[in-house]
Amino acid sequence: MIKISEASINDSEAISNLLEQLDYSDTSRFINKRIKELIEHENETLLVAKINTKVVAVLSLHFIPQLALEGDFCRISYFCVDEDSRSCGVGALLESYAVKIAKEKKCDRIEVHCNKRREKAHKFYYKQGYVESPKYLIKSLV
Repeated sequence: MIKISEASINDSEAISNLLEQLDYSDTSRFINKRIKELIEHENETLLVAKINTKVVAVLSLHFIPQLALEGDFCRISYFCVDEDSRSCGVGALLESYAVKIAKEKKCDRIEVHCNKRREKAHKFYYKQGYVESPKYLIKSLV
């Protein structure tokens, strides 16, 4: 049985391991601080999915007010299902839960930025109803 809940500091090691599967190495040295900040942030929801007591997925959502649009939007910033639990419905269940929360928070859309090399993730998002949007530009500040 899959259980979705808000993440806690107790989930930090499992979340760090999931992030490593996304090629974010060495998060263990700061993950507790980041989880604490996100849990306390009013426009953030950090979720985990567990099977029994094992964390098998993490999803970080940001809720962003819009100036020129009536509805706000929800951004998926990190979403990872453990390699051993993929294609079992965990991701779809967690994404569906995210849609429910976003609607409750008066968001009218969800966006996700997914590196072009993550082709399997793209297939997942397309299956969930996401469509490609215009070019996204970033500027590194480090």
